[in-house]
Amino acid sequence: MPLLNLGILAHVDAGKTSLTERLLHTAGVIDEIGSVDAGSTQTDTLALERQRGITIKSAVVSFPVDDVTVNLIDTPGHPDFIAEVERVLGVLDGAVLVVSAVEGVQAQTRVLMRTLHRLRIPTLVFVNKIDRRGARYEDVLRAISQRLTAAVVPMGSATGLGTRAARFTPGLGPAALDALADHDDDLLAAYVEDTVSPDLLRASLTARTRQALVHPVYAGSAITGAGVTALLDGIKELLPAADGDPDGPVSGTVFKVERGPAGEKIAYARIFSGTLRIRDRVPCGDPGREGRITAISVFDHGTDVRSDAVPAGRIARLWGLADIRIGDSIGEPRRPYGHLFAPPTLETVVVPGPAADRRALHLALTQLAEQDPLIGLRHDEVRQETSVSLYGEVQKEVVQATLADEYGLDVGFRETTPLCIERPVGTGAAVEFNKRDPNPFLATVGLRVDPAPAGSGTAFRLEVELGSMPYAFFKAVEDTVRETLAQGLHGWQVTDCTVTMTHSGYSPRQSHAHQGFDKSMSSTGADFRGLTPLVLIEALRRAGTRVHEPMHRFRLEAPADTLGALLPVLAGLRAVPRTTETRGAGCVLEGTVPAVHVHALEKQLPGLTRGEGELESAFDHYAPVAHGTVPERPRTDHNPVNYPSLKLAKAMGLHNGRHWR
Repeated sequence: MPLLNLGILAHVDAGKTSLTERLLHTAGVIDEIGSVDAGSTQTDTLALERQRGITIKSAVVSFPVDDVTVNLIDTPGHPDFIAEVERVLGVLDGAVLVVSAVEGVQAQTRVLMRTLHRLRIPTLVFVNKIDRRGARYEDVLRAISQRLTAAVVPMGSATGLGTRAARFTPGLGPAALDALADHDDDLLAAYVEDTVSPDLLRASLTARTRQALVHPVYAGSAITGAGVTALLDGIKELLPAADGDPDGPVSGTVFKVERGPAGEKIAYARIFSGTLRIRDRVPCGDPGREGRITAISVFDHGTDVRSDAVPAGRIARLWGLADIRIGDSIGEPRRPYGHLFAPPTLETVVVPGPAADRRALHLALTQLAEQDPLIGLRHDEVRQETSVSLYGEVQKEVVQATLADEYGLDVGFRETTPLCIERPVGTGAAVEFNKRDPNPFLATVGLRVDPAPAGSGTAFRLEVELGSMPYAFFKAVEDTVRETLAQGLHGWQVTDCTVTMTHSGYSPRQSHAHQGFDKSMSSTGADFRGLTPLVLIEALRRAGTRVHEPMHRFRLEAPADTLGALLPVLAGLRAVPRTTETRGAGCVLEGTVPAVHVHALEKQLPGLTRGEGELESAFDHYAPVAHGTVPERPRTDHNPVNYPSLKLAKAMGLHNGRHWR
């Protein structure tokens, strides 16, 4: 039986979850359509999702369309939960992008379509809410063509817009031929020869849609059901079925991890090759790690059912993989997509309430983080604080509510701050030699830091012979370099640099007569792990670092007569308009704004524009901090920046709890 793994994606409030309910009802899986407002939908199963009426976690539900089984994955629409969308994209065969007929193309719609294009995921577009007052179809079609993709194929016409009688009538018009001929030479030749048949046009549409070259556009209403049958026909006919050899080597990808009632991990995985069975031992995650499958369930007719095996092409829930993480491979690794969206650009400190147990809070935050790999935790053992990185204020509210509802923990947050980075300004080098003051370690380490192009990350290289000392010591230096770069001179992650090891040396293994190995005379990995941060920070000090803050690009549409009120507010938020365009009674501003001020701009915009302003923003780049005091981030370690205090520490005989030799 053919199988299709389908993602439903949209901007928040476009009606994505309501469309999922309507598809399940039309397919005969559910007898009654759930309501987002009433909290009775199939895919929004979390209590918090039902309370807020938004999707927070992706969910899988299965339904048949004639002879095709569709595994439908409902994803969050709010940009604060983009990490949920990111991990789902890698397991899809096709997608439906939902656009509101009232609000039209919005910020998140454009972000999603750009990513679907990049991954070449075959995508249908569904213009929802044609029954709502203010619904537009032709205007939205033009906006899709102008702002999302020019390769759109209208799959019919909409009538009765803005009323309960709104309908979608399927049918390919002249626009379909124009869009397809740009991508199909045979169809173009047939057009020139006036021999285009409906079958040829339909075959070209199917082929080009499956190649992600064109995007069919349907319209309808998830509430009334208008146009949904036509959409189901398109899903069945135009999107490609899952492929994969069930007899090949096992290969899958984990896109979601949740905790069961007993606290056990449950992994959601797409199997791309082979067949995974209960009691199989399979490689998973890092090299050398294995797990044993203790239970499997697959999705069928609106629910998940236990199974002894899961073949290629299917999505399953897996038990028994205690160390599994989101993004891990099962069996043979697949080529990773890497991060498709920008990382979080904001951070806040979690403040436990008066009765909150700090150890329980630490465990709860760790469990939340393992379900969301783009949301990082930072534990400060010195101050007994935990920071969490975020995409926005809504996400902060959800974390707070989740800790209260699921873990019984009352927490607050400090003010949200931007998550900055540091980049080296120039080149700096430092070296400490074995058995020379003030070096207290039996190791020689020399490091040079050089700036690298923006976005290149960090690299570690050797200018010394690999055989000059045991490989384990080189590995200790490299690992410690990467750990140390997490906190630069100002406490921020140091990136876009190359660290080169210029000097190395060690004390060979020695022992006393009739005794064993003498650590006081021989180098160990701890010597190199202890010395490397001191040398690296000194090299960074000599190179100098500059703090950069995250900047968002923004696009703001507003009535032209509100521009006078808008510009001073934008200036106060350090937003810099790059282009201003007047369109009739409206205007469009595009520019950049510090990430930390995006939320404030969103809050002020309705009052400044009589509720007519529309703002879309997304991370664009990091820019040097040019205003006010350079932001500092409290360190979570024992601060190797204080390297000059080594002599004093050595005189006292202690450093980080370790006795000097």
